[in-house]
Amino acid sequence: MSTDAGSPQLRPCPRKPNCVSSKGRGKQYIEPLPGDEGTWERLPGVLEALSGVRIVEQTAETIRAEARTRVLRFVDDLDFVRDPEQGVIQVRSASRLGYSDLGVNRRRLETVRSELAKD
Repeated sequence: MSTDAGSPQLRPCPRKPNCVSSKGRGKQYIEPLPGDEGTWERLPGVLEALSGVRIVEQTAETIRAEARTRVLRFVDDLDFVRDPEQGVIQVRSASRLGYSDLGVNRRRLETVRSELAKD
């Protein structure tokens, strides 16, 4: 995440198919999460309940987490930024290494979305 212009922003996805973002384009785009207070409050618990995910930094406006893949133990980065102007939580999930993630980052964020919708 960057804090250019004073407020936190998601980093752009690299030109590789191993990243999805609510600020992305084309195949890298994924819908942001609902931005209500309840969703933001439940998000850390949902993340920590996922296998291999740990929160590494949390502020009032951002959550940064890391996810280790099961087989090869690669680390993926997950970023969540509150966007009160749009009424959403902007999301990004990206692999640190490699070219393709075989859809892992998208599936992980869709799992987060599904778990948040259960409450």
